[in-house]
Amino acid sequence: MTKQYTETKYFNLPEGETFTLESGARLKELKIAYETYGDLNDEKTNAVLVCHALSGDAHAAGYAEGENKPGWWDTMIGPGKAFDTEKYFVICSNVIGGCKGSVGPRSINPDTEKPYGLSFPIVTIRDMVRAQKKLVDCFGIEKLLSVSGGSMGGMQVLQWAVEYPENVVSCIPIASAYKHTAQQIAFDEVGRQAIMSDPDWRSGDYYGGDPPSRGLAVARMVGHITYMSNASMNKKFGRMLKKEKLGYEFTSEFEVEGYLRYRGDNFVRRFDANSYLYLTKAMDYFDLQRDKKLAQVFKDVKSRFLVVAFSSDWLYPSEQSKDIVKALKMNGKDVTYCEISSAYGHDAFLLESEEQAKLIKHFLNRSFKKTGSK
Repeated sequence: MTKQYTETKYFNLPEGETFTLESGARLKELKIAYETYGDLNDEKTNAVLVCHALSGDAHAAGYAEGENKPGWWDTMIGPGKAFDTEKYFVICSNVIGGCKGSVGPRSINPDTEKPYGLSFPIVTIRDMVRAQKKLVDCFGIEKLLSVSGGSMGGMQVLQWAVEYPENVVSCIPIASAYKHTAQQIAFDEVGRQAIMSDPDWRSGDYYGGDPPSRGLAVARMVGHITYMSNASMNKKFGRMLKKEKLGYEFTSEFEVEGYLRYRGDNFVRRFDANSYLYLTKAMDYFDLQRDKKLAQVFKDVKSRFLVVAFSSDWLYPSEQSKDIVKALKMNGKDVTYCEISSAYGHDAFLLESEEQAKLIKHFLNRSFKKTGSK
């Protein structure tokens, strides 16, 4: 199969225009890294926005020059796939606060000409979505055919539906929630503390020196445990040893220990520790309900919904998706709920492509027909 190569592009606000965040802070520059796949039709009615999870980026599909690994959702985006690029124009952008091209703590502060570090303002899921709206507007797209994403990406999907009800035809939140529970916040806090306890973190001012690699690796190890299910870990590792016998020492003796260390070390090479702090905080702040009943929040939503959950996902259990479905149904909204049987845990939204693809392809096809487009 011929490799499809992609190019990361960048959107910037017009010179002199600032971007006000939910906190009231202002960014003098709003740089957004993004990639597109497929072609925008003449009516501009076939655009799909894909939102990434915590460790994702704008490179959702295809191959970047010089890389052998495809984008993080390549199994779902491309010709004939769930998000069929022969039919749809797919956009994926790196969220603000991230570290893969969009403005974030690693970016240069125009006032100091040094990396922001912790002087970068706190961002929220709503801020991410409002920034994405600026990007979508630059294409002249008045209404997105769909917004889709898993985990943190699903939070963005829900925010789009509520924030811009007139601008979204359909929504596909996958393995997500309308707010974090105490347990979900707790796991994020452990990860943040691992980073901030690393001596190399230096209160976020580590750029130009050694990054807090040990802390970020531990944060990733903790996070990765929550992404897998007990069944998938037992099937993959069980109690397998890396050597024939126990060494009776504090080394990585079990296969699962070695796997987690590999995951942590690999993550350090591609992600920024401060961005990890900012993005997990954004997820913890996310609460679509706030001081309202959830049904009230969805009252003015115009989108039709496909809500997808996975049976073994204990980080974002299906009950949280069902709460969203119930609130939508109480408002008479067009919503379909599908719980896919899987042993992969939360990671299933990245791994269970076959059944997920069938659901999404059918849902998008019906959504496209409802627009009256050809």
